[in-house]
Amino acid sequence: MKKLAYLGAIALLISACETKKEKSSDMAVTYPTTKKVDTVDTYFGTEVPDPYRWLEDDRSPETETWVKSENEATYGYLNKIPFKEEIKKKLENIWNYEKIGAPFKEGDYTYFYKNNGLQNQYVIYRYKNDADPSSAEVFLDPNKFSEDGTVSLGGLSFTKDGKLAAYSISEGGSDWRKVLVMDAETKKITEDTLVDIKFSGISWKGNEGFYYSSYDKPKGSELSAKTDQHKVYYHKLNSAQKEDQLIFGGSTTQKHRYIGAGTTEDNKYLIISASNATSGNKLFIKDLSKPNSEFVTILDSDDTNTSIIENVGSKLFLVTDKDAPNQKIVTVDAANPTPDNWVDLIPETKHVLSPSTAGGYFFAEYMVDAVSQVKQYDYEGNLVRELELPGIGSASGFGAKKDEKELYYSFTNYTTPGSIYKLSISNGKSELFRKPDIKFNPDNYESKQVFYSSKDGTKVPMIITYKKGIKLDGKNPTILYAYGGFNISLTPSFSITNAIWMEMGGVYAVPNLRGGGEYGKEWHDGGIKMKKQNVFDDFIAAAEYLISNNYTSSDFLAIRGGSNGGLLVGATMTQRPDLMKVALPAVGVMDMLRYHTFTAGAGWAYDYGTSDDSKEMFEYIKGYSPVHNVKAGTKYPATLVTTGDHDDRVVPAHSFKFAAELQEKQAGSAPVLIRIETDAGHGAGTPVSKQIEQTADIFAFTLYNMGFDVLPEKTREKVKG
Repeated sequence: MKKLAYLGAIALLISACETKKEKSSDMAVTYPTTKKVDTVDTYFGTEVPDPYRWLEDDRSPETETWVKSENEATYGYLNKIPFKEEIKKKLENIWNYEKIGAPFKEGDYTYFYKNNGLQNQYVIYRYKNDADPSSAEVFLDPNKFSEDGTVSLGGLSFTKDGKLAAYSISEGGSDWRKVLVMDAETKKITEDTLVDIKFSGISWKGNEGFYYSSYDKPKGSELSAKTDQHKVYYHKLNSAQKEDQLIFGGSTTQKHRYIGAGTTEDNKYLIISASNATSGNKLFIKDLSKPNSEFVTILDSDDTNTSIIENVGSKLFLVTDKDAPNQKIVTVDAANPTPDNWVDLIPETKHVLSPSTAGGYFFAEYMVDAVSQVKQYDYEGNLVRELELPGIGSASGFGAKKDEKELYYSFTNYTTPGSIYKLSISNGKSELFRKPDIKFNPDNYESKQVFYSSKDGTKVPMIITYKKGIKLDGKNPTILYAYGGFNISLTPSFSITNAIWMEMGGVYAVPNLRGGGEYGKEWHDGGIKMKKQNVFDDFIAAAEYLISNNYTSSDFLAIRGGSNGGLLVGATMTQRPDLMKVALPAVGVMDMLRYHTFTAGAGWAYDYGTSDDSKEMFEYIKGYSPVHNVKAGTKYPATLVTTGDHDDRVVPAHSFKFAAELQEKQAGSAPVLIRIETDAGHGAGTPVSKQIEQTADIFAFTLYNMGFDVLPEKTREKVKG
C-alpha cells in the first residue's frame, strides 16, 4: 500500500470507523467498526454479499485509515501483555549469534552469506579461492540498501567466469524487483537499474547479457492488480531496458502465467519452462551455439512437472513425474527430445526424488516419511553410494559445478541448528565444516514422529518436539503448525523462534498433511480442488491426536499457518472453533471466491479450482472459504491475523475482510485482532528486527490467551481460571 497522509483520510472514515467495545475477562478491546457496502456477486444463480469489498482498494485513504485504526487497537492490546518484552528479550538473546551459509565458488573467489547476529539482512562476503577464509571482505551488504532493513536482496547471479554479477532487490517485501549489474572485481555498478521485474531468475548468456522474466506493469495497483501474461526478455549489457528483446511469451493466443528461463552450465542451451499453474509445465529448448536457432518443444502439455537438470553436450538429463508420480531421471538427445525418446536413468522409487548435480555426479535426495536420505549416482545411472548423514533430519544443498571436487551441504532438524558439512565427492566422506555457536542445547529436547489416522482412515505423519521431561497432562501450551498444499513438503528444520517456544515450555507439532509433497504427486493431489477438505480433516485429526494423547488440550492449543497455511487455519477455526484456544492465520488466502482475481492468484487454480469453474466447484469452495463461513453468534478462539501491507502474493485484503467478519460476528469474549506490518510483504526479506517484534507479539498473544499471566517456564500452574 502506498504511504498516504492521514490528515485528510481521517475525515473520510468518521462514518466508517466508529468504535465499539468488546469486553474480555482480562482486558477491554476496542475494535474499529468497519463500514459495510451493498456489493453482491452472483455465482450460478446464487447471490453472495461482499460487504467489505472496499477494503480491496489498497490505494484508498479510507483503507489506509482503517489499517491505522486496526493497528492501534491491536497494539493497544498487545502492549498491555505483561511478559511481551520478556519474550522479545529472549528472542534477541538467542537470535544474536553468528550465522554463516555454505561457501560457493564463482570465478577466482569463494563467497558466503553471513549475519553477525541481529543484522536485518545477511551480508555477502568473499575471499580468493586459495586464500585464508579469515581474509574475507564484504562483497555486498544489503543492510545498506535502506536504513530500516526493508529493502532486501532477492537473488544474485554470476557469469560463468565470475567477472560480472547481477542481483535483484525487493522494496518493502514486494514481489516486484529491481535488478542491478556490477563488475564483480571492482564491485562497481556498471549500468542503469532494470525495473518492474517479477517472479524471475537471472540467467547469463556468456558475459554479453542475461535472461529474465516479468509481466507488463498492471493498470491500477501494482500490489493487487491481476497479472497473467509472463514474458521472457534478453537484456544486452550497456543497453536501455526498453530495448530488451522479447524471447518467449507475449502471444495473444497462448498466455502463460509463469515462464522461467535458464541457461545450462556450459551456456550451450536456453531452457524455457512455461505454465499456467503452480503445478505442471511445458518445456522448450534452444541451442545458443547456433545463431538464429528456433525453440524445440520437449513437452507441449502442462499436465506433468519436468525440468532439465544437466547436459553433457547434446545429451540431456531430465527429472520428471511423467508416468512416475515420485519422479525419476531420464535422458534424451537434444535433437529429438520428446518423451517417446526418453530413456530411464534413475527409475522411480516409492520415495519422492529431489536430485541435484555436483562434480559430475547426481545426488538424489529422497524423502522417507519427510526425512532425508541421499544417494550418489554417476551419469550412467549407477549407484555409487548412499551417503551417511549426521542424523535423522533434513539435508540439503548437494549442488556444485561440474569441476568441483567437494561440496557443502547443510543438515538440520527440529532440535539441531543448521550446521554445514563438507563432502568429498570422490569418496563420499563428510566432515563438519561449521557449527553455529548458539545459546541452545539440543540435548535438552526431543522429537518424536507419530502416525495418526485422519477422518477417512488415511495415515498421516507428524513430528512432535518438546523439552525432555514434560508431563503429558494436557496442560502444555502447544503450537500445531502445518501447510498442506502446492506440493510443498515440511521437513524437519531448526527455527530460532520455535526454540524459544520450546524453551518456555511449549510443544511444537508439525503434521505432513495431504496437499503437500511428502509422498509425491498422489499425496499432493489428495488435497486439491474437490478434495481440499481432506487437508482440513488431516489438520483437525492432528489436533485431536495431541489432545487425546495428553500433549495438550483445547485450552492450551494454538493452530498456526501462513499463506496456504493461513487458509488452513481460517478454514479449521471456522469449522471447529471449539478445538483450539488460539488461532494464528498469517498472510492467508481467505476469500476463496475471489483469490484468482488478484496478482498471479489465478495460477493457484490447480490446487484450489475457482468459483468460476462450475456450480459444483463454486459451492464446494464457498463451503470452506474462511471469509464466507464466519457465523454470527459463534464463539471463536482468540485470533491474531497477521499480514503485510505490501504483500502482493496473497494481497492483504484477504486478511482485512476475514478480520472484519470476525470482529463483527464474534460472540465470545476472546479477542480477534489483526496485526498489519507496514513496508512488509509475504515474508521473504523481512528484516530481523521486524521478525523478532512480530514473533514476540504472536507468542505473547498466544500464551496470554491460554491463561498465562507469567511465562509457563516459570510456573505452569499459575493460570487464570
